[in-house]
Amino acid sequence: MSQSRQYELMYIVLPEVGEQELADLHQQVEVIVSRFGGTLDKTEAWGRRKLAYEIKRQREGTYVLDFITGPGEMVKELDRRLKVIDQVMRHLIVRVDEDVRIAERRRTEREAAVAKRRVARGLPPEAPDRFREDEPAGRNGELDAEDREGE
Repeated sequence: MSQSRQYELMYIVLPEVGEQELADLHQQVEVIVSRFGGTLDKTEAWGRRKLAYEIKRQREGTYVLDFITGPGEMVKELDRRLKVIDQVMRHLIVRVDEDVRIAERRRTEREAAVAKRRVARGLPPEAPDRFREDEPAGRNGELDAEDREGE
């Protein structure tokens, strides 16, 4: 079995497609993903939006974004199936695991650089949390009126 990766699947459906038909289409995507051993991590229904340009003589479409984890064969099958479904005007599948890995590496490099600068200034490598849970704080770190009464 090939390596499991993270993908984003965005598809635009015709505006006259009803909620039930949209749910059926989403169910088809779920079946394909599960058949190939993948998981549908998250679904965001963006709703009806205006298109940047006309597609199939339509100016609006219903946008749906799915976050999927699975093998490459799953992506090929999704692509093949979405091409033949008449309700889908456009779709795009993007691999995002590489981007997530790069962003994580940059974040850790940035944190290491901040810690190095703090040590060079004679400060502890990690900055203290601005608000601690054991200290009640209002806006700008000040005590609220209710908290002042207890003092």
